[in-house]
Amino acid sequence: MRIVILGTAWPYRGGLATFNERLAKQFVAEGHDVEVWTFTLQYPSFLFPGKTQYTSNPAPEGVRITRRLNSCNPFNWLRVGRELKKMAPDMVICCYWMAFFAPLYGTICSIVRRNKKTRCVALVHNMFPHEKSMLDKLFAPYFVKRQDAFVALSESVVEQIHQLTNVPAIASPHPIYDHYGEQMTKAAACKVLDLDGKKDYILFFGLVRAYKGLDLLLDAMGKVKEQLPNMQLLIAGEFYENEEKYREQIVRNGLTDRVIIRNEFIPDADLRKYFGAADLIVQPYKSATQSGVTQVAFHFEKPILVTNVGGLGEIVHDGKMGYAVEPNADAIATALVDYFTNNRQKNFTEYLKGEKIKYGWDKLTKAFLTIKDA
Repeated sequence: MRIVILGTAWPYRGGLATFNERLAKQFVAEGHDVEVWTFTLQYPSFLFPGKTQYTSNPAPEGVRITRRLNSCNPFNWLRVGRELKKMAPDMVICCYWMAFFAPLYGTICSIVRRNKKTRCVALVHNMFPHEKSMLDKLFAPYFVKRQDAFVALSESVVEQIHQLTNVPAIASPHPIYDHYGEQMTKAAACKVLDLDGKKDYILFFGLVRAYKGLDLLLDAMGKVKEQLPNMQLLIAGEFYENEEKYREQIVRNGLTDRVIIRNEFIPDADLRKYFGAADLIVQPYKSATQSGVTQVAFHFEKPILVTNVGGLGEIVHDGKMGYAVEPNADAIATALVDYFTNNRQKNFTEYLKGEKIKYGWDKLTKAFLTIKDA
């Protein structure tokens, strides 16, 4: 098949770009002709809260990436749509994560489908965003009505899609990121990161945003700091909101010497260091669909504590590989105490080793090929 993936990719940074590149590589490995068309302009600078949209890494090998899409230029959408209509690939995959991109994707697909050959299949990370806006009601239906089928990464997102359309939709779990290198021992990772290897580390990884519940985790730590005197929190990720309010919360909870903050975007090459140092990965989200952080934890065979929101509880089996708890400080605190006082790490890790084989990229490509002509 000839496949064109529309979405973020190199030279843009982040988990979504990594996802699209890895998906393209899997299709190529299965013998398909694949291109990724990414952005010339992804976000206008005033809409982007981080330090930079771009990665310093070289272009990934084994995947063709072309910069074609301008998120703010309707003439670009028309031109790309006409180009794809003429090209007539078997499938166009629109990688959708927020309503800002709905006009672009919807317009392109409305044109390309006129060739009566190309199928437009949306890969939906979030149908409705964690941080809601008026754009969701205005733009999302425009996008949805111009797709032939949908692939989501959790059943909770399929339910969201079906609130807008009866077009076929299928869930295929987020595959495991498998390109971050071998595991590092805790001792080696702590040495590289200048951490005390004798401490117990819980890791909050990724961009810091309100919906990710870092405040819940800090309150939970405040509740159990006397019971778990050896526990430290490592926050590794760029803050997309005011860092100072979290530092004030750290002080209020008496955690000044218990929290290490690395406020920066963590490049792919450094993930193995942070996950190597961690004894437990914690995702105390207030809302979610699914998360690439969970799959990185699977790759490095690290036990996980998630809140039971969105699709997180679908793949983290409570009491077997970690915890899926209610999104409040008391529930998180209880799980932390259980994990460290009852030495759950060994048993959870062994369970993870068997569970991770379920999440191959071939299962996701199979979902696309199955739903394409549904």
